[in-house]
Amino acid sequence: MQVTIDSGSGFCFGVTTAIKKAEEELQKGVLYCLGDIVHNGQEVQRLADMGLETIDYDDLRTLHNARVLLRAHGEPPSTYHIAQQNDIQIIDASCPVVLRLQKKIRDTYRHIRETGSQAQIVIFGQRGHAEVIGLEGQTNNTAIVIERPEEAQKIDFQRDIYLFSQTTKSVDEFRNLVSYIQNRCSESIQFQWYDTICRNVANRVERLKDFARQQDRVIFVGGKKSSNAKVLFQHCQEANPRTVFVSSEKELTNDILADCQKVDKVGICGATSTPLWLMEKCKEKLLNL
Repeated sequence: MQVTIDSGSGFCFGVTTAIKKAEEELQKGVLYCLGDIVHNGQEVQRLADMGLETIDYDDLRTLHNARVLLRAHGEPPSTYHIAQQNDIQIIDASCPVVLRLQKKIRDTYRHIRETGSQAQIVIFGQRGHAEVIGLEGQTNNTAIVIERPEEAQKIDFQRDIYLFSQTTKSVDEFRNLVSYIQNRCSESIQFQWYDTICRNVANRVERLKDFARQQDRVIFVGGKKSSNAKVLFQHCQEANPRTVFVSSEKELTNDILADCQKVDKVGICGATSTPLWLMEKCKEKLLNL
């Protein structure tokens, strides 16, 4: 049995930078992280063992004179205001791609307010996702969030529209949404859309499909909280129906292991929130058969 780890899987640039910053700052003393630093329980636990304490927004409001790491997803302006009021030192690990998107939305919102326009800001993203909460915050939480193209009926097609996307959404779905809106807007309506999807993430889809097609069996490793893992797993399963989802090597059941022993090539891949060391543990367990 040949076991191969997909070279294109694993942490994206933003997550890698955030985790490296956390490891560096932990050497200086007590450090808190606002929310899970990455949507992967095993990596969160690894950093917790090093001393990183995960807190939520309620904790942040009662915390004073402390150091708090902001993860790659980015934060709304309210988080920075609370930190300033509570003498909290912010260690900002927000992804540069997300920060650029936040600025685009913030500038658009200001323009709408300054001109007295009735235009709508629409965000194509997962409602309640950490990144989307940060994006909504740039508009004082007035933006319309659409998770799927079929939810576009929430938009008022008699008013101007500015459309943005969460950085990890599907390019194809975003384009479908653009077409849907274009077909329903009259010529008098101004519709501007911005493809703000991170290509470092989006380009993984086709590469991942190619990798999956080359394998007899695929083990997809991802966090259960990760929306990116769910999307990439679906693509992987479409390319190779003999793909299973596990969150760690502990979920490689006897049935899965027995099935892998019957084939020649087993591929291991993961999401942008999946650490390489976790995929290597899965490989080790397979090879130990």
